[in-house]
Amino acid sequence: MSKSENEQVQECMDRFIELANSIKDAGVDTRLISHALMSASSVYTTYAYAGNEGGLTQSGIEKVVAAYQSELERIQELKRSN
Repeated sequence: MSKSENEQVQECMDRFIELANSIKDAGVDTRLISHALMSASSVYTTYAYAGNEGGLTQSGIEKVVAAYQSELERIQELKRSN
């Protein structure tokens, strides 16, 4: 039985957090790790939608920003409800 997209996203997210925590445990400040994760996500998002040779248009950038904002709002709402 194949995993749902949500299950795959959760597993990937857990792996990124595990890696971030191992970097933190090696003495790197969490804000630097967060910045690096955001930068890596930006690079990978550009690759995922535009490939190695392309870049996002202004419209594409706005769509990515909206997606990040929506996800951040969703996570904060979950944190407040716990």
